[in-house]
Amino acid sequence: MSQTVDRALSILPLLAQGPADLGQVAERLGVHKSTALRLLRTLHEHGLVYRQRDQRYRLGARLFALAQEAVENLDVREIAHSHLVALNDRCGHTVHLAVYEEQEVLYIDKVESRYPVRMYSRIGKPVAITVAAVAKLLLADLTEPERRAVAEKLDYPLYTPRSTPNAAAFLKELAVVREQGWATDLGGHEESINCIGAPIRGADGRVIAAMSVSAPNVVVTAEELLTLLPLVRRTAETISREYSGANRPRKA
Repeated sequence: MSQTVDRALSILPLLAQGPADLGQVAERLGVHKSTALRLLRTLHEHGLVYRQRDQRYRLGARLFALAQEAVENLDVREIAHSHLVALNDRCGHTVHLAVYEEQEVLYIDKVESRYPVRMYSRIGKPVAITVAAVAKLLLADLTEPERRAVAEKLDYPLYTPRSTPNAAAFLKELAVVREQGWATDLGGHEESINCIGAPIRGADGRVIAAMSVSAPNVVVTAEELLTLLPLVRRTAETISREYSGANRPRKA
């Protein structure tokens, strides 16, 4: 990647944290203001950044449009969405869909809980990879050498006393998830939130996405949430069949 492109792309995550002026952008990139201005002007011309009246820059509407278009074109999301909504209708809890890309697990769809207590999670946002049920499902499908390589590179934040503490414990849990075909996060990221998940598989049997149901323990206990596991697994299996073409009508 050329240095100019690299610098221009580095501006986007900076502005994702909030508006910044020319001096702040230049300082963060380690370049002269004139260089930063050229980069910002180019991004502005393409609608990726926008200059406000106070002369600070923020992410542009075009960037959000591209992100939304990309999400909408993810085939698994299109196929899964109606099933996620149906699952949400039945259980009332938050339903997520996630994929593994570029060493991160990202939410690509979400159906909100019907209850007043909501989860702070957003489409496009990376999940807590060492504790999230969807992350365990996606990483468990990797080959043993791949799992070990990923696990050894990760940090292991202790979000709660139930968080996965190290690579050895994580690999052990991934082996269990791989064997049983489902995963949980029972207070590993937030003590008050529990989650159960199941994998979505392609025609070759490999996991291409993972879905989950999450709920705060003030709404439902972990034990009560686990009773939904058969329903969650059936939903994932239905999506898997449709994704692999088993349930699609044949073309004439």
